[in-house]
Amino acid sequence: MPEPGATGTETAGQGGGPGSPSSSGKASPQSIAVWVGVALVGALGWGVLALSRGEEISAAWLLAAALGSYAIGYRFYSRFIATRVLRLDKTRATPAERLDNGVDFHPTDRRVLFGHHFAAVAGAGPLVGPVLAAQMGYLPGTIWIVAGVIFAGAVQDMVTLFFSTRRDGRSLGQMARDEIGPVGGAAALVAVFVIMVILLAVLALVIVNALAHSPWGVFSIGMTIPIALFMGVYLRVLRPGRVTEVSVIGVALLLLAIVAGGWVADSSWASTFTLEKETLVIWMVVYGFIASVLPVWLLLAPRDYLSTFMKVGTIALMAAGVVIAMPTLKMPSVTDFATRGDGPVFAGSMFPFVFITIACGALSGFHSLVASGTTPKMIQKETQVRVIGYGAMLTESFVAVMAVIAASIIEPGLFFAVNSPGGVIGATVQTASKAVTDFGFAISPEALAQAAKDVEEASLLSRTGGAPTFALGMSEIFSSVVGGAGMKAFWYHFAIMFEALFILTTVDAGTRVGRFMLQDTLGNVHKSFKDVSWKPGVWLASAVVVGGWGYFLWVGVKDPLGGINQLFPLFGIANQLLAAVALAVCTTLLVKSGRLRWAWVTGVPLAWDVAVTLTASYQKIFSDDVKVGFFAQRDKYQTGIDAGKVLPPAKNMDDMHTVVTNATVDGVLSALFAILIVIVLVDAARVCLKAVRNPESVRLSEVPWSESKIIAPAGLIATAEEKAELAAAGLDGSGGKAKEPVA
Repeated sequence: MPEPGATGTETAGQGGGPGSPSSSGKASPQSIAVWVGVALVGALGWGVLALSRGEEISAAWLLAAALGSYAIGYRFYSRFIATRVLRLDKTRATPAERLDNGVDFHPTDRRVLFGHHFAAVAGAGPLVGPVLAAQMGYLPGTIWIVAGVIFAGAVQDMVTLFFSTRRDGRSLGQMARDEIGPVGGAAALVAVFVIMVILLAVLALVIVNALAHSPWGVFSIGMTIPIALFMGVYLRVLRPGRVTEVSVIGVALLLLAIVAGGWVADSSWASTFTLEKETLVIWMVVYGFIASVLPVWLLLAPRDYLSTFMKVGTIALMAAGVVIAMPTLKMPSVTDFATRGDGPVFAGSMFPFVFITIACGALSGFHSLVASGTTPKMIQKETQVRVIGYGAMLTESFVAVMAVIAASIIEPGLFFAVNSPGGVIGATVQTASKAVTDFGFAISPEALAQAAKDVEEASLLSRTGGAPTFALGMSEIFSSVVGGAGMKAFWYHFAIMFEALFILTTVDAGTRVGRFMLQDTLGNVHKSFKDVSWKPGVWLASAVVVGGWGYFLWVGVKDPLGGINQLFPLFGIANQLLAAVALAVCTTLLVKSGRLRWAWVTGVPLAWDVAVTLTASYQKIFSDDVKVGFFAQRDKYQTGIDAGKVLPPAKNMDDMHTVVTNATVDGVLSALFAILIVIVLVDAARVCLKAVRNPESVRLSEVPWSESKIIAPAGLIATAEEKAELAAAGLDGSGGKAKEPVA
């Protein structure tokens, strides 16, 4: 079945980067030389990593391998998908242009939208997942991060964004219902929404833990809200289209807010901005609701764009610091835990649990929610799908690579002392030193005490979760370049604040995405909800979403074993099961839209993700290892209750009963999620088979083609041809509708 309105490959390959194709379609000798050089750099980096045999090597080789691979993947593979698989059409109007209402649908400069999309998808995952996975060594995680993003994660984001854009920005769950059918669609809707609430609550918990009792972090992050409001008004009212201008002002104000946060922390105002966890939960719920209902141009998009400067800028400086300081990778390439599966950070074998632990940065189902949520309602041109969908995901993957480096350049003994739970290493530097030495990574009690003193912390023992380890690695890199050992404490606390800022943008955008998803779902019952401009629907859906994740967050903060703490073990598997839904929907749509020959583009990563996630689900449900299996853990603690014994982490018999309940709930939900995903997969396979056997019966929910009046570049940097087109239309680099000729 041919795609209506497809125009072939005339513009889809434009990206504004080196090596962009010429108008004749032939690469110049200079372009060939550049890309041969890039390929050699990447190959050399991988070669050094692969051939190292126990000796310490520079982290710069890991950078070279990743950056070379990203460049090749974006230039060639994403262009292949854009031109041959999706056939992006620059003449087709997007939902942002056709349905512009100034609230949710709004054509947004691709540079601002890139910032929004990146900030929305880049949450806790790329910072902490790779850190935790480093217990297996730096090589398994790095291979998955780089290969996974090129062939799976960035593909999922790009293809989901494309199909959602063709369907008026419909949510993933609604696309599943429309294209797969009522059975698979209903399973997808339930699974996607429940998983969404869990993911948002987990991300919010990380922020609360990072900002509690941190006046510097609370002040600096709080100031990004009025700065973003100012930027939104500036771009919309005061100086429309002046993206570069407002970017300079916004970044200057952001840097001032960060510096001022340090002043506030040392002033009499510190107590005002020193908040308890419960207070932070309330403020986050209020902020999440407001961010969900305000016009997207006023707060969400400019705040995410502003945050992107902070995120990308800090990570770029880390990369530059690696090149300058040339720190060595002290963690082995592969540790014994990879084969034994008894690691103290998380239990389980390398397959499947490295691929579950590292979600964002390689492949993340959460991204598909943003790619079918806010972003398709804001994209100016269909041809921008490539740079925003594929490009933003590569950028996030680079964050994950820097997290691997941060975890691997510190002493392995310190890594395991920081990331192992207290029940494993004890509460003193002496017991921790002995436990870590038993792991095979020696570190003295004096070294553990000195590491905490260097960053002005009372202790670094059992600072689990990954964030403190990333901060240690960042402080090690930055202090090697600026300030020396005396600046380690400053850089450590700067990194903690940076991580909180990194994650918060995912929560506010995620809440808005959840609102879209719920409105789509309720629209199947009451048509008014499908209108995202209908105020009662907007407010009700927003309240339900923030109420859902806010409840689990509140209970989790009040009870160490309750609320989101109860569901936290489901985070990794749930996120990757969500990716399976997205890839299944994308594969189905490729088949239904006459692209069967290209269905492998999403079908292969789908098969891999299903193998990983269902294996992990099976082990979490049926494993006899109490560190892995939920029901095995339940049986252990139930036996303890029957014998009248209290087992850690429980402190009393009530805690024992709570652990039994949590393990039971997690086991049941794991089974339920797996069953729902299998239903989606089976129904999707049925639809695909029917489409292949009887193409005439295919019905797509794609909206009809209509001509676009907007002129805008496809990439972040306009090509020579695009600049000429913009100039002829009387437009600047932001693009827009052609200006009326002056009489």
